[in-house]
Amino acid sequence: MNKLKIGSTEWIDFVEPNADQVEDVIDRYDFHELDKEAILEDNQTARVDTYDRYVFVVLHFPKYDSRTKRYLLNEFNVFISKDYLILFRYYGSKTVEKVFDSYRDGTHGREIVNTGYMLYDLVDAMLDKIFRLLDKLGKDLRTLENSLFKGRADEDLIREIMTKKRNIVTLKHMIKPQIAALKLLELRMNAMFKDEVEVYFENLEDKVNKIYAEIELHQENIETMEDALKSLFDMRTNATIKYLTLFSAFMLPLTFITGFF
Repeated sequence: MNKLKIGSTEWIDFVEPNADQVEDVIDRYDFHELDKEAILEDNQTARVDTYDRYVFVVLHFPKYDSRTKRYLLNEFNVFISKDYLILFRYYGSKTVEKVFDSYRDGTHGREIVNTGYMLYDLVDAMLDKIFRLLDKLGKDLRTLENSLFKGRADEDLIREIMTKKRNIVTLKHMIKPQIAALKLLELRMNAMFKDEVEVYFENLEDKVNKIYAEIELHQENIETMEDALKSLFDMRTNATIKYLTLFSAFMLPLTFITGFF
């Protein structure tokens, strides 16, 4: 657990929390019992729940697993009020630590510090990370495309294309619900901070929309490559059948003559 306090504003960051830590926070801050269940269980969809004293937010960001080459669901559970920002997450993140350290060291560059800006900087940094991820994904797709149109069609290429396709679908399912969630979060933050952070959370909406549009372009690209790969295999299969047919046609008279005598 990491903790900092700036004036009356508090940020607590839990990484890989156990059930006792979650229970302790729920009791200490008198959070709703359903929020505890949301933290301890996997939530596949982003959500924003509003209460009288705080807002509970569930967001998802991709976490790359180098072993399986897949994107995992990195869930952020956030409690936010004007006095505190409490974050529960289950994977380490240098991006989160960088934002946290900027507030702890006073290098955030803001004249006013409140939990709204903290949450904005946190989500903004994670969305920027997704942009970098998509940029790398785009380069990988261009490399696969070049390999495909050079005639390469082996098992490794098939595996790479299917892995990329699966990751793109994972990203799409992860990001799409957050379009509506961030729009609702903007309304809740405007009400909590009297429009001080409105323009910032509007920026988050724009970013997540751009991310989703880019994911859709990548999906179209990978589906086109998959179709091209199938066509290439069809052409090779047809060529093989053609040669077998010619061979059979050549052997048929010999077979007939051999059978006759």
